[in-house]
Amino acid sequence: MAATSFTPLHDRILVRRLEEGETVRGGIIIPDSAKEKPQQGKVISVGKGKSNDEGKVFPLDVKAGDTVLFGKYSGTEIKLDGEELLIMREEEVLGILK
Repeated sequence: MAATSFTPLHDRILVRRLEEGETVRGGIIIPDSAKEKPQQGKVISVGKGKSNDEGKVFPLDVKAGDTVLFGKYSGTEIKLDGEELLIMREEEVLGILK
């Protein structure tokens, strides 16, 4: 997959949303357009880290392969090789699922 060859800059991370199971309420299948987008994803790649004024780089706490939770409106949706992904700053991540 070519998305793994994409490296975000600084404190940004590349995330693939994890799809939840199809929602059925009362026997009615809810169309994709009405579904809430999942707020959970798998980190594909991460930047080198955030640097301070002296140029010291602080590595990120999240790493490729982590499953993370993020806010509903976090990140910027991008399309790489036909796949919809999110790019966001590490500070937009709410937590890492173990």
